[in-house]
Amino acid sequence: MHDKASPAPAPGERVASVIGWIAALLLVCAAIYLGWQKLSARGPAQAAAPLDSEANFSLVEPLGGNDQASLPLYQPVRLVNSVTRKVNLHTDVPERRPTEVQTYTVVAGDSVFEIAGRFDISPETVLWANYDLLNDNPDLLSIGMELKIPPEDGVIYQWKEGDTLESVAAQFKADPEAILNWTGNNLDLTNPVIEPGTEILIPGGKREFRQWVIPVIPRGKAGVSPNLYGPGTCQGGYEGAYGTGTFIWPAANQSLSGNDFWDGHLAIDIAAGEGAPIYASDSGVVVFAGGAYGGYGNMIMIDHGNGFQTLYAHLSSVRVSCGQSVGQGSIIGYSGSTGNSTGPHLHFEIRYLGGFINPWSYLP
Repeated sequence: MHDKASPAPAPGERVASVIGWIAALLLVCAAIYLGWQKLSARGPAQAAAPLDSEANFSLVEPLGGNDQASLPLYQPVRLVNSVTRKVNLHTDVPERRPTEVQTYTVVAGDSVFEIAGRFDISPETVLWANYDLLNDNPDLLSIGMELKIPPEDGVIYQWKEGDTLESVAAQFKADPEAILNWTGNNLDLTNPVIEPGTEILIPGGKREFRQWVIPVIPRGKAGVSPNLYGPGTCQGGYEGAYGTGTFIWPAANQSLSGNDFWDGHLAIDIAAGEGAPIYASDSGVVVFAGGAYGGYGNMIMIDHGNGFQTLYAHLSSVRVSCGQSVGQGSIIGYSGSTGNSTGPHLHFEIRYLGGFINPWSYLP
């Protein structure tokens, strides 16, 4: 006797069964996806470290009161990434000007103007601080000379018996409070007693210069003595060429090499190597040709007959003579470093009616 075969499910039941399996599969997939999203959100920094050879453990005390609790327990420690700050061992210290007077030794090629710029002070300050060496004449600078360099613009003054802050400040057109408060003077603000012989800095102080220059020598008979100005002095009484009223550069180079024009240096120092030709800046008559005193070395002065005169100093050699007429642009000598000079250059002056004119105003 055979069992009866189970009746085949109806088509509707088969459809419902398939739908149920699909729904279950979707639920499983959804659960897996949500779990993965949660794990990703936590990130590797928050995930527990695996219990393997690279896991990190820490020793903890037992919790219980049984015999087995006498043994130390190890539990894994989760490592969490943290933000670290790089240690900066460098401290930025603001640059401060010195408060003490420094010493500088002059080397070849130096000038008062360049030394002042190097220490960020005025050239006048360098001259005022070194009157015993330079006598207010920047052309007396020489190699090996040791200069006092004040820390800021002003005058170094040696205190005398009977001086007061007010009298000294008035003498140098300065503020008494500036003298008192200058740190480098080391004064007691409540009882500023200054012993005679003490050197102090007068910030912002100034005084008149003592000018050391060869005076104007006219082409007419002047009776100037060579004993006063040097063996190159001419006696005068000349007639000859007159100037055009315009000026050209007296050297091929048209740049500075030393002092510019300022109150303590009434000329410009033009870059000109040893033996470079020097030209007459304008036409005229030679009224000085040869050695000069006052640090000029070999010097030429030309009178242009119209109120102007030009002067050329520190020459290695002179090619003209007293009373000679020269044309604009003609060679009158050669550059050098004679007299008080730390290197070859041309000291060039323009004068008008006895006064000193800034050459920059006339050179092309």
